[in-house]
Amino acid sequence: MSDRFLRRLPVLAAAALVVLSAAFVLALPARAASLDEAFRGFLDEDIWPAAKQRGVPRAVFDAAFEGVSPDTTLPDLVLPGGKDTVAETNFQAEFKSGADYLSERAVAANVSTAKALAAKYRGLLAQIEKRYGVPAPVVLAIWGRESAYGRAKIPLDAFRVLGTEAFLSRRKAMFREELLAALQIVADGHLKVSEMKSSIAGALGQPQFMPTKFLKYAVDFDGDGRRDIWGSVPDTLASIANFLKAAGWQAGRDWGFEARIPAGVSCRNEGPDRTFRISDLVKLGVERVSGRPFPPKELSGAGHLLFPAGRLGPSFVATPNFYVIKEYNNSDLYALFVGHVADRIGGSGPLEGTWRKTDGLTRGDVFRMQKKLVAEGMDVGAVDGLAGFKTRRSIGEAEARLGLSETCWPSKGLAAKL
Repeated sequence: MSDRFLRRLPVLAAAALVVLSAAFVLALPARAASLDEAFRGFLDEDIWPAAKQRGVPRAVFDAAFEGVSPDTTLPDLVLPGGKDTVAETNFQAEFKSGADYLSERAVAANVSTAKALAAKYRGLLAQIEKRYGVPAPVVLAIWGRESAYGRAKIPLDAFRVLGTEAFLSRRKAMFREELLAALQIVADGHLKVSEMKSSIAGALGQPQFMPTKFLKYAVDFDGDGRRDIWGSVPDTLASIANFLKAAGWQAGRDWGFEARIPAGVSCRNEGPDRTFRISDLVKLGVERVSGRPFPPKELSGAGHLLFPAGRLGPSFVATPNFYVIKEYNNSDLYALFVGHVADRIGGSGPLEGTWRKTDGLTRGDVFRMQKKLVAEGMDVGAVDGLAGFKTRRSIGEAEARLGLSETCWPSKGLAAKL
């Protein structure tokens, strides 16, 4: 057996799992009288054997799925007989308007609470920062964004959410792994089945870890023998810091800076795969909005241009740490919120750039635009209706080809010309 084939085995296995779960759905009329029965067949014939192999007791499996049926209200499912299309609406706040997500009201409320908690847990946060190298304000900002500092209600049945996603979502293989990890969490004694509550995406606890992330990165920082991200503040905050450290956080560097980026520096140059020395960006006329120079320790470091709303919103010079935050949640607005709240905890002021009004295209509109851009030979990243940095760059490229003003943001005018 060749090394090349061995390296491909995980990919082939994942593909086989997608085909298997799809087969249950496609064969629904012949195999079962209802979607519920097909779901049960999927659990018994696919999930149970895999869970058993990992040491999950049958009693845990039965308790997890007793009376559980698919939740077809979850977004972006591929239902029997339905087309595999994205929803017209953005269900996740992180992929909506930057003006709403980073509104002064939302930011100021988080900062006020974070400052009080920073004082309350000063000693604990200092210990965590010393061990993991992640600044306390960044840890606090994530805690606030994920669970309102532990106050948010997380009501959904994690096994129903993850089971549905493993059976009916586009990312079946990923959610299957998360479902098995959730079963393992119960089997290992961390929680009871009845306590496994999650978000709409299957995330758990105050840091909102997916189950696989819990198994990898949750830590017992209070020394009670449990990795308790549900009730322990020390475990919650240390687990967040441990995740960021493992994702590559560079101690001593900032996350990024709001900047004025002149028109001569194209928005087509943004992204983590296009790296500049910050000192070179300064030579091109890039300036911090504060009027202060970039910190001397940052000048020789890597920087990346960031246009989260193309030329229609604030612009930034991001460091690699910005993309570490995106490992926690792969959204530019999420990472900006965390970084900005962290800055505000430290005494900085509001963002100076404004979020200009856009055409208000739906996610479905962007999805169709991405398909047209791909047909033109452009790399938009995932064709998912979300305007990530590769889509924004491709829009800028299309605008340049068509003689339009470069905005790097979806518009009705560009859609009409493609």
